[in-house]
Amino acid sequence: MTTQTKAEAGQVSLSAADIYDRDFVPALFGQFAPMLADAARIGAGETVLDIGCGTGIAALAAARRGAEVTGVDLNAGMLAVARRKAPDLTWIEAPAEDLPFADGGFDVVLCQFALMFFADRPRALREMARVTRPGGRVALMTWEAAERSPGYDRLIPLLDAVAGPEAARALSAPFILGDPAVIDAELASAGLTPTDHRVLSGTARHASLDDWIDTEIGGWTLADIVTDNQRRTLKSRARTIFSDLAVFDGSLAFPAPVHLVIARP
Repeated sequence: MTTQTKAEAGQVSLSAADIYDRDFVPALFGQFAPMLADAARIGAGETVLDIGCGTGIAALAAARRGAEVTGVDLNAGMLAVARRKAPDLTWIEAPAEDLPFADGGFDVVLCQFALMFFADRPRALREMARVTRPGGRVALMTWEAAERSPGYDRLIPLLDAVAGPEAARALSAPFILGDPAVIDAELASAGLTPTDHRVLSGTARHASLDDWIDTEIGGWTLADIVTDNQRRTLKSRARTIFSDLAVFDGSLAFPAPVHLVIARP
């Protein structure tokens, strides 16, 4: 298992997790959870495990379909927010590489935008296969590559220029699994057979350009890296670079492409 930085592992503080859930979920992440639950064909009474559950977005989408849901994450801050939102669901702090569950214990395993942060992806995928019942489903989402993700394809280089390579690497971390061949090969090596792999597109929406930058920094691992002066510089330079993304009322909207994969053990 490799040693990771906080950014590579997606580890954030409780305050950042609060900002993430308040601002990032409605702006970007929330729209994808119902898509994932629909693609996994989650039904009432099924047992569902959400790995890397964060603040519980996908877990709650599964629960709304009548499933019996357990969420697992290594991030205590994210789990604290999830427990506060849905105290009736089961939330467990544990690594994806060593799940505390019996073999074949779940009908469906979900992993929305978390696979890229696991310290040992092959081992985590093998664990997903192990805890899924024969005939069950594993449903994953990962972001498209940064160079094919409008907005981020320019924000990452800008962040590098203003705040340095550590900040750019932190913002790049979510986009490292944007190659479909790599995703499918990693699944196959873990004993999972992809039955559906498609690219979907959502929309990132922010109240303003400044709001987007504040959300990216405050609601993610950049909160510990980018200084207030650097944030002001980012906002100033971004007004020219991202002028094409603004709509008539000053808000911001741009495509957010993702990979959706359904696999079976």
